[in-house]
Amino acid sequence: MYEFTPSDFANTLARHSRRLRVGPLALALACVVSLAAPAQAAEDAQALLVRADSMRNPDGDFSVTTTLAEYRSGKLVDSSTLVVYSKLVPESAQYNNLIRFVSPRRDAGKLILRNGMEVWFFDPASKASIRISPQARLLGQASNGDVMSTNLAKVYTASIVGHEPIEDEAKQQRPSVKLHLVSQRNDAPYSMVDYWVDEENGRPLKAQFFTSEGRLLKTAYFRKFQTILGRERPTETVIIDGLDPAWITVIRASKFQSREIPKTWLQRDYLPHFRGET
Repeated sequence: MYEFTPSDFANTLARHSRRLRVGPLALALACVVSLAAPAQAAEDAQALLVRADSMRNPDGDFSVTTTLAEYRSGKLVDSSTLVVYSKLVPESAQYNNLIRFVSPRRDAGKLILRNGMEVWFFDPASKASIRISPQARLLGQASNGDVMSTNLAKVYTASIVGHEPIEDEAKQQRPSVKLHLVSQRNDAPYSMVDYWVDEENGRPLKAQFFTSEGRLLKTAYFRKFQTILGRERPTETVIIDGLDPAWITVIRASKFQSREIPKTWLQRDYLPHFRGET
């Protein structure tokens, strides 16, 4: 089984994609088909997005343990273990998250709360909660939470823009549908997303997250699928920073548990009282 190394993804990003050459007749036929059923194409694109979403996140409240390994220029520079408590908000179909740091020891007990578009950091040593700015959410490690838990189908409108092979973790080419997602809400963390979904099984394979100006902020690869809580789900996500491709974060998920998350846990005022319930 092929194992991830940061240099593999740097090499992948450096490769030029092969352009598909088609004759005039094939191109004309493609145009006729797309004009004949635009509504059906839009419906199929959104259905693909919904299916991929259902693989990334369970339908209800849950908790999961995640380990984060951060690499700079191929060298491991930091690692941490977190427990994430995710509560589904029916009105928005999004998740509010409470993140508890388990390790390293210097960070144990620290908390990050994502409640809607507000993100707060709490340090039990100072007993102070600090709001994380929108800029920090987009460019810092806090943004990885948006990559992991956003219900894309409820925020973005999808369209099919092409079919491309994507190399999986075993270095096998997988046929995929490339979707282009455009945000329908002003509070969305990213304005546009390019999203690759496996044609055969609907697995999410890759995503790129952009600003409204088209600047790439994150590239995510979804890997190591396992059957968890009744569905096949990725247990590893590799995130490459768009501004610094040498900055790579590997997120591994384990110990998924379906459970009710109390609403009080997702309140800023409750952070000083949280005792790390598991």
